[in-house]
Amino acid sequence: MQYPAMPFTVTDWSQVTPTEHKGETGVALWRTFQAGDLRVRLVEYSPGYLADHWCDRGHVLFVLEGELTTELRDGRRVVLKPGMSYQVSDHGDAAHRSATATGAKLFIVD
Repeated sequence: MQYPAMPFTVTDWSQVTPTEHKGETGVALWRTFQAGDLRVRLVEYSPGYLADHWCDRGHVLFVLEGELTTELRDGRRVVLKPGMSYQVSDHGDAAHRSATATGAKLFIVD
């Protein structure tokens, strides 16, 4: 990942307007900071959320609250709880999608 040239930047996430992204079930609220190709997000999944697509974009994802199940296209499943993260590269063999029964709050850099 290449960080774009930018000044020191502070983000007050409470002041960032969320955008709604519907899943196959449930919704995700994204608060996004974008600088060039760098995207930093605070994401909240509603209870019962299931992503409506397989993602092959690289991420660093950190669970702040709740419980997240990440399913990989090859059938593996990983359950992440607060304080846990995953890291995955772009376009690798680890296409994945997110689900949560209880809801989750995540910090994601991609």
